Amino acid sequence: MTDRLEIGALLEAVDPAPAHVLARKLNRHTFWCGQSGSGKTYALGVLLERVILHTRLPLVILDPNSDFVGLGTVRQGADAAVKAAWEERDIRVFRPGRDRPDALQARFLDMPWRSRAALLDLDPIRDAEDYNALVRLEDELEIIRRGSLIAHLRSGDDPARHRLATRLENLGLGGWGLWAWRGRSVTDDIAEQPDATVLDLGGFPTRAEMLAAALAVLDHLWEHRADRVGRLIVIDEAHNLVQPNPVTPVESELTERIVQIAAEGRKYGLWLLLSTQRPSKVHPNALSQCDNLALMRMSSPRDLAELGEVFGYAPAALVERSPLFSQGQALFAGGFVETAGLVQMGERWTVEGGSDVSVPIR
Repeated sequence: MTDRLEIGALLEAVDPAPAHVLARKLNRHTFWCGQSGSGKTYALGVLLERVILHTRLPLVILDPNSDFVGLGTVRQGADAAVKAAWEERDIRVFRPGRDRPDALQARFLDMPWRSRAALLDLDPIRDAEDYNALVRLEDELEIIRRGSLIAHLRSGDDPARHRLATRLENLGLGGWGLWAWRGRSVTDDIAEQPDATVLDLGGFPTRAEMLAAALAVLDHLWEHRADRVGRLIVIDEAHNLVQPNPVTPVESELTERIVQIAAEGRKYGLWLLLSTQRPSKVHPNALSQCDNLALMRMSSPRDLAELGEVFGYAPAALVERSPLFSQGQALFAGGFVETAGLVQMGERWTVEGGSDVSVPIR
């Protein structure tokens, strides 16, 4: 066995040669970027397929654009050996929708109280009494889990608890299809360490619900960090989840959690792969922790300048050529390659999701 994952062909090599990523170096955070039309998502799929085929590293994929929902389905005409191997892999895809067998759901009461407060838009100073009432519920969670949260809040005479119940109802949060309440949560599946867990975040009716789903999963992984189970956490379109200037309490909590994982998660086996079209839209404290870089076509001078500053290990001359890269070409640099260089990405084995809408022709 080898940890050298073949992802395509080296460009500008003296002799034709395959390009490899070192699987053992995926235990460092990775930044993957390229503008629209560069082939970024397709190329990322190439790497993830190789990780699934050749390693036992569990993947947790946060997928806002439903690009990786076909990761469990092999394309027609794919190599027979790949098809056979894929039948042995455990790839679970979860989608929004309360009544479906693959429902993407989490348990509200399993989230840390800080995350619950963010979802309720509670401030510890502005909403001091209500915030404190939420904190004091921690001692009663086992009782609440056996019944209804809103009913429990209204069962006594505490006006702060009544206000919490009203807030839940007014925000519509209690009725979100995301919540499993006493049912099975996607975090139960993640705990079973399948080869890949894909969270299709693109189908939620509101952005708040999408962010809450991502936060529930990342909170779970962080709360269980002491288990030291190595995982690659893939956050596609990362600018949606880890922003430089978050506005809402949920955006702030989610950004803080991802930055925390970027800063401290590596020693616990929580390794990030952040993929985005716009590096400048990703929080710098997450960006700066990445030791691996995959750069596809990028025309923005601002983004290229920032990449050059943050990723000093990437050859400046190659970074500057990024606007001229063809679709599917990428610069790989950092610890997960033996030498920085240009790569033409190989073929995908599985079905792509989130394809472009075609122009109708008469």
